[in-house]
Amino acid sequence: MSTSGAEPARRWDVAARARTTLDGLEHLVGGLGTAILSVVALFLLLVTAVACLVGVGVVLAPTTLRVLRVVADRERARLSRWGPEILGPDPVPPRLREALRDASVRRELGWVAVHSTLGLFLGLAALTLPLNAVRDLSYPLWWKLEGDVDTTAGLGLWVVHDWAGAFATSLLGLLWLVVSLAVTPGMARLQAWPGRRLLPPDRGADLALRVAELTATRAAALDAHTAELRRIERALHDGTQNRLVAVTVLLGAARRALTRDTATAEAALDRAQGAAEQALAELRAVVRGILPPVLADRSLSDALSALAADCPVPCRVDADLPERCAASVEATAYFAVAEALTNVARHSGARQATVTLRRHDDRLRIEITDDGRGGADEGTGSGLAGIRRRVEAHDGTFVLTSPPGGPTALVVSLPCGS
Repeated sequence: MSTSGAEPARRWDVAARARTTLDGLEHLVGGLGTAILSVVALFLLLVTAVACLVGVGVVLAPTTLRVLRVVADRERARLSRWGPEILGPDPVPPRLREALRDASVRRELGWVAVHSTLGLFLGLAALTLPLNAVRDLSYPLWWKLEGDVDTTAGLGLWVVHDWAGAFATSLLGLLWLVVSLAVTPGMARLQAWPGRRLLPPDRGADLALRVAELTATRAAALDAHTAELRRIERALHDGTQNRLVAVTVLLGAARRALTRDTATAEAALDRAQGAAEQALAELRAVVRGILPPVLADRSLSDALSALAADCPVPCRVDADLPERCAASVEATAYFAVAEALTNVARHSGARQATVTLRRHDDRLRIEITDDGRGGADEGTGSGLAGIRRRVEAHDGTFVLTSPPGGPTALVVSLPCGS
């Protein structure tokens, strides 16, 4: 029994490791993009520094530092999607002397030097490892297609003369695969470390920005709470209350008809029963709108699977949540996905949608994607602004990417503790 129980655990560990490696590879490829931009920024900085020797660079320096700020903000946004949010500092001072005194600018100069070298190297290495694995694992096939000629194995370690050498090269590909699984997550963390260390603002500025942000999100949360109370009041007043009044009237009519006409009384009772059932259904709908019972009875993954099953657009849920989050966080995630899938069904024209849930450290990440026409906008009354208010009220982040022509990706990140 212990052996049979250990085998599924090992399979689960391998699958979890593979997912972690793919996530790390995705992070590294994204970091490679910002590393290439940082190489461009570093080149502009060097050109400007050389131009300063003849006086021209003094004019170019403020613009170059603003370009550096744009590149650094791209890295801040990338890191914020995969972990704790990194807030941007104040704009770059217009004068060169003031800009060079700015602590955020100096840290960005240090970051661009590290990320354009170490970050670029790690991103390229992350792409090289799986490519080497695919090349060497499939080497016998390519060697056979080349006509059994003598070729050099991966890394030039030996010359392949026969099938034994070709399959030995495949074993080298398997080694590349194992190395990739072992080092990719650590490489992703190492690539992100300079940005996590150097790009956040000063502690004092960070606290001031956080106070301002929390003040704004608190006001938005209060507005959302008031709007939710109004919605519940309207649902109870216009729906359930009217149904119950109708039940009272019909019961009174049936009571009066009992002494005169039994058939009329039975008809009134039937209508009263129908009105009571409708009132009960509407009351249940209101309760589900406050906190879906499925979240209490089952898990967030099961609740979202039920949402996906009811969506008119074919929807797949990919959830990997080792443990449950706080009830308020799960409710926010549920309503965000429900509103997003409603938008997909009504406005996107999509053929399929995907909901992905992952937990990274102390944050819950939800991504809803569809292959529709794109062009989603928070200002069109599609409910996206409501999702943002709900998410930011929990100190979460909301990112919408929806270019015209699609696809659309909505990413929500919520702190869920440990």
